[in-house]
Amino acid sequence: MSYLALADGTVWHGESVGAEGNALGEAVFTTGMSGYQEAVTDPSFEDQLICFTAPMIGNYGVAEERSESARTHARAVLMREARGPEWLDWLREHGIVALTGIDTRSLVLHLREAGAAAGIAVASDLPVEEAIELAAQQPSMLGRALVEDVSTDEPYVYAEEGGVRIGVVDYGVKNSVLRRLAKAGAAVTVHPHDTEADELARYDGVLLSPGPGDPEPLAAETEIVRQLLGRTHVLGICLGHQLIARATGHETYKLAFGHRGANHPVHERLSGRVLVTSQNHGFAVAPNEAAEVSHVSLYDGTVEGLDLPELRARSLQFHPEAGPGPHDAWPLLEAWVNEVAEAADA
Repeated sequence: MSYLALADGTVWHGESVGAEGNALGEAVFTTGMSGYQEAVTDPSFEDQLICFTAPMIGNYGVAEERSESARTHARAVLMREARGPEWLDWLREHGIVALTGIDTRSLVLHLREAGAAAGIAVASDLPVEEAIELAAQQPSMLGRALVEDVSTDEPYVYAEEGGVRIGVVDYGVKNSVLRRLAKAGAAVTVHPHDTEADELARYDGVLLSPGPGDPEPLAAETEIVRQLLGRTHVLGICLGHQLIARATGHETYKLAFGHRGANHPVHERLSGRVLVTSQNHGFAVAPNEAAEVSHVSLYDGTVEGLDLPELRARSLQFHPEAGPGPHDAWPLLEAWVNEVAEAADA
């Protein structure tokens, strides 16, 4: 017996093609048509059940270099049609509950209407009534601080050589972010989420990484960011963007069903361009007309970027590393590294 049950009592039946067992988490959907391995290993999907809207998943296999971290973070994957022995073997090897044959169109419409919901993916003989009860007992993602679960415990050097020294605060950093920094010519050192501002201020620039969970309970991390701003160049991505926003007086809130996928349009105010971007977040910076707002979502008006030159800081809600995704925003990461390097040489 294999199915997905949500806390509201709705059930979708499917066939198990992954590990046996049950997986509790927040049911969400992503509209990306590729990058299934990257999604499952992205720390921002910690404690979530991923529904893929693309009708076929697994058709181009897997490769070790595509993983975004050292372990899987999604609890389960939900697919209309799973294909490819490599993908299915990989799911089983990594202990991921995976269901195929799910009516993903119906599920996504439900999540869009009712919002992301606590759920359980079942690949066992667990009765439906018990599954629904277990799903209902889960804590909401609202108010959950998850960065400690995904951050490194100790600092480590990712790239020794480079023309500029960049410190990365690991709230759930992706490998593609680190690769892009190193390729741009940076020496990169990764630090735990609670590293003090005095330590971070020694770098030419600091990147605040993406990560999972609600930014509001991250009071200590927000205070570190507040103390850091103005002392060195800072770039925040995704959760890092939200922490910069909170540190400078902006409000964050939980989205009904999040922004997850590789086709999200963002208005870049200065140039007037519309960027098609890769995104993965369930919380956002509330819409406002502040002068420092540099990018805005064309879906719902949420703040997608901040530019704070007096604090030598900027931030992006979307993912310029595009791992995977469209490359409209790709130059932004290299441009920031070049800006930091020019300032260091001045």
